[in-house]
Amino acid sequence: MLSISGVTKRYGKTLANDNISFAVGDGQIGILLGPNGAGKSTIIKCITGLLRFTGRIEINGNINTSLEAKRQLGYIPEMPAVYDLLTVEEHLEFIRRAYKVEDEAYTQQLLERLELEDKKQKLGKELSKGMQQKLSICCALAHKPQVIIFDEPLVGLDPHAIKELKQIFRELKAGGASVLISTHMIDSVEDYWDVANIMMNGRFAATKVNDGSEGQSLEELFFAITEGDAAPSPAEG
Repeated sequence: MLSISGVTKRYGKTLANDNISFAVGDGQIGILLGPNGAGKSTIIKCITGLLRFTGRIEINGNINTSLEAKRQLGYIPEMPAVYDLLTVEEHLEFIRRAYKVEDEAYTQQLLERLELEDKKQKLGKELSKGMQQKLSICCALAHKPQVIIFDEPLVGLDPHAIKELKQIFRELKAGGASVLISTHMIDSVEDYWDVANIMMNGRFAATKVNDGSEGQSLEELFFAITEGDAAPSPAEG
């Protein structure tokens, strides 16, 4: 389970995240929606321990900066970060050793599903952006984390990889993992999400639960908030 309580982050006088609280339970897929600059990437970086903040973040009951929390966390950043002089195969070997993963079968399966099997000997710097994104996904999932954070995961992927990644989302959910996906592309999250939080100006403007009930669609709610009168005022401090 991923739990965020009263998280606030400032950049100087700018309030990037304003007292944000939410949770993603076991076997749930949570969505962060919002236009560019809404504060999605900031809260993601707070969760993953890349930024200091006030408030509390727990990963399966462990403070997010603890070693135990990091063992259970997988993170796919918006911009893939790979090592220029490591091959694809060496990237995964590095991750397996770091997390003491003895079984190579799962990482091999990920390579095959994302069509990287024939690129195992290519260096990170030789990969296209899309291939680097695929490698980033493989590395983040190699140790079978129970809480996985995806920041704009579908950007730059080819149609086959998008199809596979969406299926992986569903498999992670079925396996009891807590999955958080940050995006500004509503059509990319389709119908497999459980709860969606719409961000504007560093705050949650609305939360919608996917319970199958009729009413305003996620897309309609999103545009009502981001383009209509429902948008909150800028969170400036």
